[in-house]
Amino acid sequence: MPRVKRGTVRRAARQKLARRTKGYFLTKSKLYRAMREAADRAGRFAYRDRRRRKRDFRRLWILRINAGARQHELTYSQFMHGLKLMNSELDRKSLAEIAARDPATFATLAAEVKKALAAPA
Repeated sequence: MPRVKRGTVRRAARQKLARRTKGYFLTKSKLYRAMREAADRAGRFAYRDRRRRKRDFRRLWILRINAGARQHELTYSQFMHGLKLMNSELDRKSLAEIAARDPATFATLAAEVKKALAAPA
């Protein structure tokens, strides 16, 4: 079988890895084994956190909506139930944005929700 030395292929793979770990601390950006371990670890965190980000943002939106609703004597669940009764198409992201940036609009929305909750079903 012929001898294979992999000169340029090996160097290209290591350079690609070095680009991924550029800026890492101490040996994690210098030595091949440490670079590989650091890049693998970073990749695992990146994979996990792409999914976590969705959860974290939803939690943040719910917190903001709850804070805005409680300023108008409603709980989060009451507020969301009232929106459902009103057949509102607003999602949590836009509701959280309104609650944080435009309290006047959120106040009118809360008033509408209170009316919807008070009306007989």
